[in-house]
Amino acid sequence: MDVGDASLAEAGERRIDWALRSMPVLRAIGARFDASRPLEGLKIAACLHITAETAVFVGALKAGGAKIALAASNPLSTQNDVAAALRSYDVAVHARAGVDRDTYYRHIHQALDIGPDIVLDDGCDLVNTLHTERVELLDGVTGGCEETTTGIIRLRQMAAEQALRFPVVAVNDTRTKRMFDNRYGTGQSTLDGIVRATNTLLAGRTVVVAGFGFCGRGVAERAKGQGSRVIVTEIDPVKALDASLQGYEVLPMAEAARAGDLFITVTGNRDVIRGEHLAEMRDGAILANAGHFDVEIDVRALEDMAETVHLGVRPHTDEYVLADGRRLLLLAEGRLVNLTAAEGHPAAVMDMSFSAQALAVAWLAEERSRLAPGVYDVPAEIDAEVARLKLGAAGIEIDALTAVQADYLRSWRFGS
Repeated sequence: MDVGDASLAEAGERRIDWALRSMPVLRAIGARFDASRPLEGLKIAACLHITAETAVFVGALKAGGAKIALAASNPLSTQNDVAAALRSYDVAVHARAGVDRDTYYRHIHQALDIGPDIVLDDGCDLVNTLHTERVELLDGVTGGCEETTTGIIRLRQMAAEQALRFPVVAVNDTRTKRMFDNRYGTGQSTLDGIVRATNTLLAGRTVVVAGFGFCGRGVAERAKGQGSRVIVTEIDPVKALDASLQGYEVLPMAEAARAGDLFITVTGNRDVIRGEHLAEMRDGAILANAGHFDVEIDVRALEDMAETVHLGVRPHTDEYVLADGRRLLLLAEGRLVNLTAAEGHPAAVMDMSFSAQALAVAWLAEERSRLAPGVYDVPAEIDAEVARLKLGAAGIEIDALTAVQADYLRSWRFGS
C-alpha cells in the first residue's frame, strides 16, 4: 500500500460517515450485497477518485465479497484522510495527493498487481495500461466498468479498432448518470471549485463554457442561475443549436476568447483553449477545466507565453503574467477544478452514480462469460431501479400504469 499519512484515518472515517448520510440508495445496495454476496471471490482493480463517496462505493463492493485494489484516477483529487481510512476496509490503496506522473502510473500498476477479474476505471487510464503495458494480465480480465465521458470515448475507439479485449459497461451513459451526475453534479461542483479558488463574484461576469454536453449544460445552467452572461462554444451543430435555443450566445472560441471573464472547458478533448486564444484574453481572465484530463487547456502554451509565473496566489490558483502585463489565472493546474479546488460532486449525487455502478458490477459478474469484447450499455432495468430507489429514499411517489394503459402501449391495433 502507498498512502500519504496513515494517522489521518480517523479524520477519513468522519468524512466517510458524513457522506453515508446522503447515500441511502448505496447503503441499501450494500446491505443487499452483504446478504447475497454476488461478487464472492472476485478480484477487482479500480482506478477512481479517492473521495469519501468512493469509499462508500468500495464498502458496498466489499460487502458483496470482492477483494479490491484501488489507485487514484487523478492525483489532485485524492483525499489523503479517506485513503488512510480505506486501509481498515481491507482494501489495497495506492494513492497519495499531489503525486507526479510517474508515481501516478506506478500506483495503477500496483493496483493491477492484484491480477483482476474485473476492472473499474474513471478515464480509461487503467484499461489503457492493461492493453499496453500489462498485457500478461488480459486473459484473466473478464469485464470492466467505465464511469466518465472521456473514458467512454477512448473505449469506443478501442472497440472500433478491435483492440478492446474484454466487455466494458458504459456506466457513464445511463440516463440517471447523465442527468443527475453529469448535469447537476458537475454544474454545482465546478462552480463550487471556482468560487473556492478565486472568491470571484459570478453575477455580471461573462462565463465561456466550452462544450454543451450533459456536463457543459449543467455548468452553463448553474452559471446562468448565478447571474452570469454565458457564452457557449461547440463543434457539434445539434448541441450548438440546442444551446442557442436555450438562450445562450454561441460563438467560436476565437471570438469568445476576447469576451470572457471566466473560461470553463467541459469537452473531453484536448487543446480546446490554445495559444491563439490565450493571446486574445483580457487581463484577469480565469481558466478552469471540468473535463477529466488536464489537456483541454494548453498549459504548455500558457507557460511559454508567460514572462512571470506566481504559483499559489490563492489555493489552487496560479497567475501567469504575459509580456504585455496581462494576467491569466489558471485553476487546479488545468486539472479537474471541482475535485481539486472543491470536494467533487455532493454525496447525494454520487449515491446514484455509484449505485448504478455497483449494480452494473453485479450484473457483469453474472453475465461476463456470455459477453464478447466491446462497450455495453447498462441494462435499462438497472437505471430504472436506481431511480426508483432514489425516489423512495426521498419519499416521492409516482404513478403506475393501469392494465388498460399497459395494454394500449403494447398494441398497435388501437386507432385514434
